[in-house]
Amino acid sequence: MKVFLTGATGYIGSAIATALQTTNHKVLGLARSATAEERLRLQHIQPIQGDLHDAQSLITGAQQADAVIHVAATNDAENATLDRQAVEIFLSTLEGTGKAFIYTSGTWILGNTGDTIADETSPVNPTPLIAWRAEIEPLVLAAKERNIRSIVIRPALVYGHGGGLVAMLVQSGLQQGVVQFVGNGQNRWTLVHVEDLARCYVAALNHALSGSVFIAADDHQVVPLQAIAEAASHAAGVPGQTRSWSLTDAQQMMGALADALVLDQQVSSAKARQVLDWQPQEPSLFDELKGGAYAIR
Repeated sequence: MKVFLTGATGYIGSAIATALQTTNHKVLGLARSATAEERLRLQHIQPIQGDLHDAQSLITGAQQADAVIHVAATNDAENATLDRQAVEIFLSTLEGTGKAFIYTSGTWILGNTGDTIADETSPVNPTPLIAWRAEIEPLVLAAKERNIRSIVIRPALVYGHGGGLVAMLVQSGLQQGVVQFVGNGQNRWTLVHVEDLARCYVAALNHALSGSVFIAADDHQVVPLQAIAEAASHAAGVPGQTRSWSLTDAQQMMGALADALVLDQQVSSAKARQVLDWQPQEPSLFDELKGGAYAIR
């Protein structure tokens, strides 16, 4: 299958591209610069020049492919607007084709779950940082009626290969001599390794029915933030040096991201395991931290 992938040069997107190629899919990747184009070519990915501002590049990619996986995000003030525009462009282009469209959401759309283990049937209560996704998810799922095999994947907090939010914690230890985390650290993060996540996308592409939502998480890795910060301090070479940062102060510096970082979440990936025959199998976060994946590069 030929798959058009936005965000193909990014942290999650590059892992998805590799997983697609490993299973004999051909990848077309959105490239916003000559450097990105060259990088994609070196990885045997066909570049489509453009970005989320360029509607024609999105149309071209979707028209040339058998499926679209949308992972790219601008992570700025335009994020919500451009994400919705991209989804609308893809759905319009794919309408009536029966092709697959996979949209990337996230477990932050569920808000605080506390001691309740949330799944795909749980009500959404999105943290402000990604509130717009609560409107886009139904738009994507409704495209089932437009003869599009529409799928939503909600990744948990992604780690692995020195990336994700854990890298931010390690970096604070390297720069400040202490790992600073938001809140009291008792809130739980549910995690997923980037390569396990990538395989979930491929499994969904290959097997998911239209109108499906899947949580991609390693149920065995539900870890208090303070424990993650402690492990990050060892990886940063400042063992045991951690410091709590009040939510109020963090909000002034980080905005809505601070509210997301203190979410207390437990989620289940039972549906993905059962329906997609998907199983997390990569090293745990603690093994990655101990093994040097987050060491200075």
